[in-house]
Amino acid sequence: MKLIRFGDAGKEKPGICLDGKFYDLSAFTRDYDEQFFAEGGLEKLQEILSAQQGRLPEIPADTRIGAPFGRPSKIVCIGLNYADHARETNAIPPAEPVIFMKSTTALCGPYDKVMIPRDSEKTDWEVELAIVIGKKTSYVEESDAMEYVAGFCLHNDVSERAFQLERGGTWDKGKGCDTFAPMGPYLVTRDEITDIDNLRLWLTVNGQKMQDGNTSNLIFNIPFLVAYTSRFMTLLPGDIISTGTPAGVGLGMNPQVYLKPGDVMELGIDGLGTSRQEVVAFSK
Repeated sequence: MKLIRFGDAGKEKPGICLDGKFYDLSAFTRDYDEQFFAEGGLEKLQEILSAQQGRLPEIPADTRIGAPFGRPSKIVCIGLNYADHARETNAIPPAEPVIFMKSTTALCGPYDKVMIPRDSEKTDWEVELAIVIGKKTSYVEESDAMEYVAGFCLHNDVSERAFQLERGGTWDKGKGCDTFAPMGPYLVTRDEITDIDNLRLWLTVNGQKMQDGNTSNLIFNIPFLVAYTSRFMTLLPGDIISTGTPAGVGLGMNPQVYLKPGDVMELGIDGLGTSRQEVVAFSK
């Protein structure tokens, strides 16, 4: 299944993508939030779709598409998880996953505008595969980890490099600014992805290819990341683990290149759709 949410920001309703068209499911199910996943929402959704086949109302084409799940309890990110990205940023590939957190208030829709934060000097792009957790888990074994995954989605881990690397402390303050986590368009359920270890992911800025990678080059693979993260925190239904970005970010270029108002980012991952974000200047 490809789950979507639609409507004004903060008022999104649940929907589904079937054969390239978007349909409204708000009369049949609650929002795609922690409770939805915890109560077996995906299984119930299968039953709803079977019962309502051919009768679901179609969503108008000009409707805003939001992130494909409600605000999660946490967005966990994995840093330096592609060796080529580590090299381009003059970092040593890590012996264990680098974990940092991205504010849940950064979450926005796949076609929403990305706002450069106040006093920003170095706002950057990062296409990433995001894991959506389906069941509460702690200390799960790697061999069982995929049973706790609901699905996957496309994520642009927008980052302010000066905040992240030059202002002291951890990376978090360069990662959690408003609009810095565009996700979607879909939450694609696990059964739809036949080989999670061989997905192309790419990103362009103003039509110029910046990133072109493949999940086959992950240093730490998906099951390992779920198991590893669950050693350090309980993962709740609907939580996100974003798995890192391949080479091609602005920080790694010589000279470095950063986003400015009017720039347009487009990105995609095999099977997970594409998204587009226009960059705008800071405003309250």
